[in-house]
Amino acid sequence: MAKFGKKLVDHGLVESNFGNISVRIADRMIITKSGVALDEITEDGVVEVPIEGTSELDRIASTETVVHRAIYRNTPALAIMHAHCPYSVTQTLIGDPDSIIPLDSEGIHFLHEIPVFRGMMGTAGLAEGAANALSDHKGAIAYSHGTFAIGKTLAEAYIITTQIEHSCRIKYLVDLAKK
Repeated sequence: MAKFGKKLVDHGLVESNFGNISVRIADRMIITKSGVALDEITEDGVVEVPIEGTSELDRIASTETVVHRAIYRNTPALAIMHAHCPYSVTQTLIGDPDSIIPLDSEGIHFLHEIPVFRGMMGTAGLAEGAANALSDHKGAIAYSHGTFAIGKTLAEAYIITTQIEHSCRIKYLVDLAKK
């Protein structure tokens, strides 16, 4: 988790204290704590909570714990990465309200389309939107908020995150060049 948290920050995909990461272990997940700097994750920066139900430790877990739970319950994900990628967020604010269609060949091939869903941070609405969008996609974007990517590993979720951001950046630049 520390390695990928640092990569997210180093590559400008998230500001240090925003975003969250989790991994599933059977019926539990290890998730970053609320407010932890992703480029400085240590053992003290994560917490283990159940996927079903809640825990007293939810108070210190990421505010998006409810979203991670819904994703794990409704997808085969073993790892989840949530980042506030700037071009991805921008595309939700200026583009199609339901999905983003990549223009770059890698985005077309690997992502096909990027669903956009709505909901307020840390709410059941956001959780439902994310779980629905990720039931048949490996990545999606919460409107004005950021990307959620899933995988069998954190490496896979990271690659999906970077691909979404790359495709959104290319689309933004192409659209800008056309003006």
